Amino acid sequence: MAVQTECICADVYPRIDAIIERKGAQTDSLIEILHAIQQEVGYLPQPVQEYVAEKLDVPAGVVESVVTFYTFFTTVPRGRHLVKVCQGTACYVRGGKRVLETVEKHCGCGVGETSEDRRYSVDIVRCLGACGLAPVLTVGDDIYERMKTTKVADVLGKYE
Repeated sequence: MAVQTECICADVYPRIDAIIERKGAQTDSLIEILHAIQQEVGYLPQPVQEYVAEKLDVPAGVVESVVTFYTFFTTVPRGRHLVKVCQGTACYVRGGKRVLETVEKHCGCGVGETSEDRRYSVDIVRCLGACGLAPVLTVGDDIYERMKTTKVADVLGKYE
């Protein structure tokens, strides 16, 4: 089961104000501001997006379109470990789909979701530039090559 978006605490807004003040309350700073807020808060839920829009005096739809356009941004809480499974052609052909299914089962959540215990978030990528090592899986900055479904539990078990 995946984690649901949770309520944002009131203490987040002064921290957001400080970020906006530091970065400058201009529309051309929007991506930089959102990036800093995501690093501070962990994700960009709708109330935070609306707050930023109000502070920058831009329509909320502008902020939402930036957040949804760039895959770096997330609107749901992330787990401590971001697991990405390559689904590019070479990885897919060499078993990437089965590796992904095994990862989802092990983590207890699907693509774009976070496990209930917030240990893992699962995502797919279309290419990691390591086609000769397919299929490839990453956990944070760690890269695992020539993955097999039988290795998934051991690899993910290393991450608390």
